[in-house]
Formats: sequence, structure tokens, C-alpha cells
Amino acid sequence: MSIHTTTRTRLNIAARAGALMSVGLLALAGCASTTPSAGSTPSTSASAADATTAAVTVSDAWVKAADSGMSAAFGTLHNDSKSDVTLVSATSPASSMLQLHETVADASGAMVMKEKDGGFVIPAGGELVLQPGGNHIMLMDLTAPLKAGEDTTFTLTFSDGSTTEFSAPVKDYSGANENYQSGDMQMSPTPSTTPSH
Repeated sequence: MSIHTTTRTRLNIAARAGALMSVGLLALAGCASTTPSAGSTPSTSASAADATTAAVTVSDAWVKAADSGMSAAFGTLHNDSKSDVTLVSATSPASSMLQLHETVADASGAMVMKEKDGGFVIPAGGELVLQPGGNHIMLMDLTAPLKAGEDTTFTLTFSDGSTTEFSAPVKDYSGANENYQSGDMQMSPTPSTTPSH
């Protein structure tokens, strides 16, 4: 009897020890499997969020009034992140084709508008000013007249895939009339009779 009792006791102890070890291993395995995913989930979520919501905000935005043809949008783009951000494109229901334009002097000294290769870089913690006679968003083919007092919307897309939307009022503005000359767009400081945006 005592031999059977001892054997049973040893078997019970071994079974309990095995069960406790299994529970302990499961608990450890559970911790091991949740800790990395818990650590990686926030960064994955943050990356996904960053890819859709840009760190760029827009202030003092406005659009030049025009009956047809071309116009341009201006304002200040603020980059609140710790990394440079590159604006690569813009869209708006006001125009079927938009381009990012810079204004530079050509060989003769005339101010020429041209599409900005690679887009506009907005420095970390800094800003980029879009203004008449300088960098701007060009509306190449208006879908309807832009009348002073109305608003139009824009969506900016950045090199990381993030976007920013903003609304801009339409304003009358007679300066910086742009027109095509010799295949390039020229900037004239005063109103002219040539087609302008």
C-alpha cells in the first residue's frame, strides 16, 4: 500500500508540476508574443496615419479671379514636422490641370514661369510662401469662371503620399499678369492686354 501510495503521490506531484510548467510556459509565450506586437503596432499605426495626414498647414490662401483660361493660387505653407516635406502636386475642382510653378529670370533677364522640377521643398519647422511673381500653384485650364468673393478648394499631395486640403477665397488682382511668349510663360509686373491668369 505504501509503495502504491508513494507512487501515486509522486505521479500527482509530477502531474501538478507539469501542469504548472505548462501554465508558466503559456504565460511566458503569451508575454513574448504580445510584447513585440504591442511595441510595433503604435509605430505601424503612426506610419499609416502619417501617410494620410500631412504635417503641412496652409494660411493666407487666395486665388486670382479670372473669367477663363488660367489663374494662380497663393498662400503660406507651414511644415510643423521635424523633417523636410516636398509638395509634388495639387488638384482642384476649379481647374482640370494644375502645376507647381517657380518664377526665374531667363537669359535676357525676363521673369519666366516654369514648372518646378521635383516640387517645392518645405523645410522642417519652416514655411514656403507662394506669391505673385514667385512660387505659386498654376491653374492651367479653368473649369468655370473664378469670381471674386467665391471660394474654391485645393488638395495638396506630398512625396510621402500624405495630403492637405484647404479652401481659398477668390480675389481680384491686377498685378503679375502671366502670359505665354516664345513657348514660355512670362511675368509682366503691370497689367497688359495679353491673355492673363
